[in-house]
Amino acid sequence: MAPDPSGDQVSPSSEPSAPRCVGILAGGGPLPAQVAQSVVAAGGSVFIIGFEGFAEPDVIAPWPHRFIRLAAAGEILSTLRQHGCRELVLIGPVRRPSFATLRPDAAGARILARIGRALFSGDDGLLGAIVRVLGEEGFVVRGAHEYLHASVGRRGVMGAVRPDSVAVSDIGRGRSVVVAMGALDIGQGCVVQDGLVLAVEAIEGTDEMLERVGRYRQDGRPGGVLVKMAKPGQERRADLPTIGPETVRRAARAGLRGIAFEAGATLLTDPRECVALADAAGLFLVGITTAGTMETLL
Repeated sequence: MAPDPSGDQVSPSSEPSAPRCVGILAGGGPLPAQVAQSVVAAGGSVFIIGFEGFAEPDVIAPWPHRFIRLAAAGEILSTLRQHGCRELVLIGPVRRPSFATLRPDAAGARILARIGRALFSGDDGLLGAIVRVLGEEGFVVRGAHEYLHASVGRRGVMGAVRPDSVAVSDIGRGRSVVVAMGALDIGQGCVVQDGLVLAVEAIEGTDEMLERVGRYRQDGRPGGVLVKMAKPGQERRADLPTIGPETVRRAARAGLRGIAFEAGATLLTDPRECVALADAAGLFLVGITTAGTMETLL
């Protein structure tokens, strides 16, 4: 059995086999390449659909790929079938376009009709509907975490810096805020300073939230904590919370004291670099769970 970052065991049936070809629907960032590397290392092959305007050419260049616009569902599905891809991974950020700019092809229009009202709901509602439709089209949708075991954040303190009692209290407050936000399908993160909620994440994403936090940080108080967690009941085969080196850099620039993330449900794009940057900046990096007192979780 493979170890789960939260300390439990993952049964073999929950893990993907090495199929003939895994299709990767790629947004931005480095994770599409990491999934491809993992699949190939396990003896499989990949074909990457890079979403135009989101996927980074240099990232997916080493593997067979094709750039296709987001709403060209017919072209996307036919390309995946042409290359024998039955298992799919959705990975990498894609900013939601406005309905007026989608320009779906014929298959895309039919799929949008099947998605229905979820198109206008929060991200998790929309992604859940997309996963459902892909299943109806005959594909098996896998979570990126099923391939990236080493990138899933584990429970406990990851670096040299530990949160003190004030930070632990802020983490607990932030956890409650993110759970409440997530139940409404709003966002996955917030920043709390000495009990005061400085910012919550909405459509702008974590990086932009951190950019504005520095303007609201209160002088004379401990610096504040970023808390990131999956939404309650979230479709975990898409859009897991993600932290990368840039997240740590922005947290440091904003004057925060550390970052807390949900263990077993958060991807770290480069765990070693994240820890190294956090240690150098004097920030803590800690994996928490969704229940229990904070003192027992660290």
